[in-house]
Amino acid sequence: MQRLDLKQLLSQKLSPQQIQFIKLLQIPTAELETRIKEEMEVNPALEEDEPDDTEELERDEDDGDDSDDPDASLDNDENTLEEDFDDRSGNDTELVDEMPEPEMQPKDEGPADSETAADNTDLDLSDYLNDDEIAGYKMQGDGPGEEEERDTPLADTSGSLLDSLMDQLHFADLDERQEAIGQQLIGSIDGDGYIRRDLSAIANDLAFSQNLEVSVAEIEAVLRVVQQFDPPGIAARDLPECLLLQLERRPQDENTVNAERILTDTFDEFSKKHYPRIQQKLDLEDDELKEAIGVILKLNPKPGGSGPSGLGKTQYLMPDFILTNDNGVFNLTLNARNAPELRVSPAYTEMFRTYDKAAKKDQKMKEAVTFVKQKLDSAKWFIDAIRQRQNTLLRTMNAIVELQREFFVEGDEGKLKPMILKDIAQRISMDISTVSRVANSKSIQTEFGIYPLKYFFSEGIATDSGEDASSREVKSILKDLIGKESKERPLSDDKLEKMLNARGYNIARRTVAKYREQLNIPVARLRKEL
Repeated sequence: MQRLDLKQLLSQKLSPQQIQFIKLLQIPTAELETRIKEEMEVNPALEEDEPDDTEELERDEDDGDDSDDPDASLDNDENTLEEDFDDRSGNDTELVDEMPEPEMQPKDEGPADSETAADNTDLDLSDYLNDDEIAGYKMQGDGPGEEEERDTPLADTSGSLLDSLMDQLHFADLDERQEAIGQQLIGSIDGDGYIRRDLSAIANDLAFSQNLEVSVAEIEAVLRVVQQFDPPGIAARDLPECLLLQLERRPQDENTVNAERILTDTFDEFSKKHYPRIQQKLDLEDDELKEAIGVILKLNPKPGGSGPSGLGKTQYLMPDFILTNDNGVFNLTLNARNAPELRVSPAYTEMFRTYDKAAKKDQKMKEAVTFVKQKLDSAKWFIDAIRQRQNTLLRTMNAIVELQREFFVEGDEGKLKPMILKDIAQRISMDISTVSRVANSKSIQTEFGIYPLKYFFSEGIATDSGEDASSREVKSILKDLIGKESKERPLSDDKLEKMLNARGYNIARRTVAKYREQLNIPVARLRKEL
């Protein structure tokens, strides 16, 4: 039996502008340029704000008229520099804080709906005919372009290790069949420089992809050739083979021979630093073992990262904020060198003027204007979202600087205070999720280096004085204690716990072990040295 029920529900839904703002807020500065280019490709009403071409032509004509005067070129150069400086400084002060919020318009509007809407009410063109509202979103918080261009490292343009290996393969004395095997082997090298794929699986790949039937013995023969390429140790199948390949290129003295014996016969004991067992098995003296271990420790366990730029391109960290200290006064700016100044296309405004002055408004004209209006609204929403993103970033970062002021003055990690996302959210009257999006994948450039924003967030550890200490401070002390320990008798987690308790930090052994692992510090047994 069918029943018809009525339910009253209250739900919240994000508007398209809010969704767009959230997506823009969580991307770092390095990806903002790509996002802006994508939006400009799909929205013709959005364009980059460039200097007026007519002004440049007028300057060129003026320069041409004064060509007869030998001193006129110098005068014109000075005037041009002054005019350029005045124009540039004037553009930096144009803000869009008074831009009205655009009304929501349905994007999927058919011809019949547009005709009805056009007949009932004419489009309001006043919002789109005002030249003051199509300015860009350049803000006062944007950092100076010259300083950013100087401080931000350039992208790496050198070739990858994969290209280098392919070049070496072409110079090797191989036939066409062997070269095809070599290309397959080089393509199977991972980011660390190893071939972890089984050779029989590589033989199957050659059979299916290139219709080439080869045996495992043939692949091993070509693999030995590839393993002779630079950098040493490339194309190894495991760590012992990688280290042995590098030892083969060293002078075969006593230390190298002992190192090869350690890797071949006692690699398990070596990885666990059971040195007495190694001495017992190989009959080595203390000095001989120490010299052989020293040779092994100088080898590269990941040859894939030792090429010109590894198997991939070198990626540089681009800071989102730039903080300078001027005699105790902090100046915080946004790094916006890769975010071009945007504006609404003047051509679309001209289309509205034409529609407004037209005596006869046919159906095609109304449909075109409706489409243009939708694109223009979308462009204004995007510009407004960029502006809101900049405001939110600056508000959040200013709050972080205020709470961690002592750290930004001295750069001492011990000056960091316990701080969580909720502390910043309450200070700037925003939701915790918003602060989390700002802190995620963002970084700040200070006088002491570049730090990710997550670096400044840490939990509190109770102390004997009753105050809370930052977990970052405890980690710094823990790292310092381990760095000063005797390498012959490294400190255990129990001893580290007692030493921290003696300093007034109420911390358990399991917390010490957790912090040690977060610092990528091995256990005491693996820190032991000869």
